[in-house]
Amino acid sequence: MEFVTNEKLTIVGAAGMIGSNMAQTAIMMGLTPNICLYDVFSPEGVAEEMRHCGFGEVTITATTDPKEAFTDAKYIISSGGAPRKEGMTREDLLAGNAGVAKELGENIKKYCPDCKHVVIIFNPADITGLVTLLYSGLKPNQVSTLAALDSTRLQSALAKHFGIRQGLVKNCCTFGGHGEQMAVFASPVTIDGTPLLDIIGTGKAVNGVTLSAEQWAEMKKAVTQGGSAIIKLRGRSSFQSPSYVSVEMIAAAMGGKEFTWPAGTYVSTEKYHHIMMAMPSRITADGTYCKAITGTAEELADLNKSYSHLCDLRDQVIGMGILPPVSEWNKVNPNL
Repeated sequence: MEFVTNEKLTIVGAAGMIGSNMAQTAIMMGLTPNICLYDVFSPEGVAEEMRHCGFGEVTITATTDPKEAFTDAKYIISSGGAPRKEGMTREDLLAGNAGVAKELGENIKKYCPDCKHVVIIFNPADITGLVTLLYSGLKPNQVSTLAALDSTRLQSALAKHFGIRQGLVKNCCTFGGHGEQMAVFASPVTIDGTPLLDIIGTGKAVNGVTLSAEQWAEMKKAVTQGGSAIIKLRGRSSFQSPSYVSVEMIAAAMGGKEFTWPAGTYVSTEKYHHIMMAMPSRITADGTYCKAITGTAEELADLNKSYSHLCDLRDQVIGMGILPPVSEWNKVNPNL
């Protein structure tokens, strides 16, 4: 098997369903022959299952020791926080998972300060990614969060509505927070070549199907609650889709195919700053980079609301003492 790189990939939270799926996906995609599974609960069972798959060219280690897990790690994916349960919002996990993110960042700084890229999955991902970035000492473009899942959910919803395959629905994107306050953008989207804005509320049909303004409003709400829908359908939080999409992100950072779905990234502009949130972006071996954002006045107003919500969450974490005041961030991480 030809691998994208031979450098070490550490999967945090590997004993869980997301982590075990990430391990299998990373191996099947041929990312690296050097994979370490880390969890506070022993991930040895996951490692043994991977070995039973017959992945003979991959060395799989499993450990509960952070020093062993992070030493020499060049790439990290972490789903290592508490999962969301039915009736919970992502924000309900704020205090506990922010503390987990701080510990993760400190372990990165201590054991693998030359790590090249980290992908954060555990919720609320915008905040846990921000906390990880601060305490890791890494550069902003070296830490990204799983935000693309909201955009793939939008693509799925539109494809189902119009009765076409997902590949014919292009440029789906949600920006801002990974949560129910996300901003869902219609302006970039095309449905089998037709701009979505030319379809919503106009009576124009694609594949014999129209989309009223009321249906679009319902769809946007459903997309923002896509994770809750999976919990109701499966009795547990999503694990296959976040696993696959996050491995695609780290694969791009390793030098594989460029990742072009929106990613959560550290934003420092005149309007949006000192926050991580989903933006138009690209992930390559050079890291995560934002692209210019455009949209209708209504879409940009929704993005402003989402940004304000994230700032409120960030300030709550500052109030908890997990994050220092923004003015002191540069003392903890000179790259910010």
